[in-house]
Amino acid sequence: MLEKEVLRLLLSADVKADESKLERPPQKEMGDVAFPCFELAKVQKRNPVEIAVELKKKIKLPKDSMIQRIEVAGPYLNFYYDYQKFVEKVLPNVMRKPKIERKEKIMIEFAHPNTHKGFHIGHFRNICIGESLCRILEFAGHKVHRVNYQGDIGPHIAKTLWAFVNIYKGKVPKEKEKRKAEWLGQLYAEAEKRIEDEKVADEVAEINKNLYEQDDRKILKVWKETRQWSLDYFAEIYKELGTGFEKYYLESQVEKRGKRISEELVKKGLAKVSEGAIVVDLEKYGLGIFVLLSKDKTPLYPAKDLALVEIQFSDFKVDKCIHVVSTEQNLYFRQLFKTFELMKSPGAGKSYHLAYELVTLKEGKMASRLGNVILYGDLRDKMVGKVLDEMKERKMESKDKESTAKMIAIGAMKYAMLRISPEKLVFFDWEDVLKLEGNTGPYIQYAYTRCSSILKKAGKWKKTYSANERLKDEEKYLVSMLARFSGIVSEAAASMKPHLICNYLYELTTALNNFYEKCPVLKAKNAEQKNFRLTLVDATKEVLKTGMQLIGMEAPERM
Repeated sequence: MLEKEVLRLLLSADVKADESKLERPPQKEMGDVAFPCFELAKVQKRNPVEIAVELKKKIKLPKDSMIQRIEVAGPYLNFYYDYQKFVEKVLPNVMRKPKIERKEKIMIEFAHPNTHKGFHIGHFRNICIGESLCRILEFAGHKVHRVNYQGDIGPHIAKTLWAFVNIYKGKVPKEKEKRKAEWLGQLYAEAEKRIEDEKVADEVAEINKNLYEQDDRKILKVWKETRQWSLDYFAEIYKELGTGFEKYYLESQVEKRGKRISEELVKKGLAKVSEGAIVVDLEKYGLGIFVLLSKDKTPLYPAKDLALVEIQFSDFKVDKCIHVVSTEQNLYFRQLFKTFELMKSPGAGKSYHLAYELVTLKEGKMASRLGNVILYGDLRDKMVGKVLDEMKERKMESKDKESTAKMIAIGAMKYAMLRISPEKLVFFDWEDVLKLEGNTGPYIQYAYTRCSSILKKAGKWKKTYSANERLKDEEKYLVSMLARFSGIVSEAAASMKPHLICNYLYELTTALNNFYEKCPVLKAKNAEQKNFRLTLVDATKEVLKTGMQLIGMEAPERM
């Protein structure tokens, strides 16, 4: 908020700058915002200290300015806020929505779990990023459509079905009945271990062919039945994680159209037949060869995506489609988007790949074919158990311990996935994920419950946005953190990086805790100070709650 006023003052002195040119001084006594004059010195070929002194003389503070004074510190121009005015401006408006230049209709495609596999922590990170991004963009004022594209056909399905029919004779072991959808993922790993056997490989290939041609009623029946296990299982997880989709797309729905599009591209000269396969030659763009159909004319992922985008942009008239998919597919999406451009697809120029890194185990990279994945359900159950143990140890009373424990556990899991920037690896370690203190979800949730507790104990009080007493440094810092909320959301929406919200919540919580330690609220020295500090606590509570909602965390009233 005040950064913009600083920029206006600089402009009055003929200096054009944006917020990226401003800095936060390392020490409070050096001001609230600093403008370094080094770049101006390079352009003007003058001493930066002289420029700072000159700028101070040029800038005239308006009477209603929220900047109290300006000081020169070497090559820096330091701006000091008038916190009395600042507080009156900030506290009534902490929940203001970000201002965006243009409201857009945005489709976000995320989740993407393949049927016949378990829902592991890699999928979990995808959903955390996708759902949080949806909420952030919606809060910023955009219209968001959530869609989900799930693989339900292809070699991995054929392998799972082969194991189900040949190893288990089409029957689910009794001990696996309650979690049979997760068990399907184990079948895939079992089949993968046997695929080197030529007979097994041939049988899997035959099942795969039958799925595409749909000419074997027996295998189709098994496929549809087991697929529904997965879809029901995923639906339960989506509900538990607070997400949902307007439209679900399946690979089996687009594969025939994808094949026709690929053949049409050959006729148009945009694709060619190479050794029996249909490919798009992207060599001159430095993107290699993009294979649409295999030599046996089976549509591969690219062909299906060409059909998918056609359907998606017909279903939703959007300005942009964001695909939340791992960085392993960076080249693939560059090839896909270039093909969109060449064929004048409706997705051309409107498609964006939000790449995120994978979740890595201490033992190494996860792989479904090896069976060394951590399933979401196992992680959640272990987390809930850990939280229940902590609640018991701390003799915490709750009307519904199980529900509260689940809220805390899932919040901790989401925060662990989102606090790391999407393009960075999450190194998954049980010990780190299960910590309930430090830079974690429960740390943020506990700050919210502390605010609730203070406000409840206060009884009747009156909101006041005027600080009659001289503000302490901890109060000033907390107010300045609250003022940053709208800007942080705006930045997170523009950059599509939910971790910025996590970083902010952690800083805000730390500021709240420092305020709580140094500034008595319920035992303030007079009613005016008490009311002001309660107003500050109330505003912080609202921002914490909204911030947690933006990253998909629930806020318990007690912990």
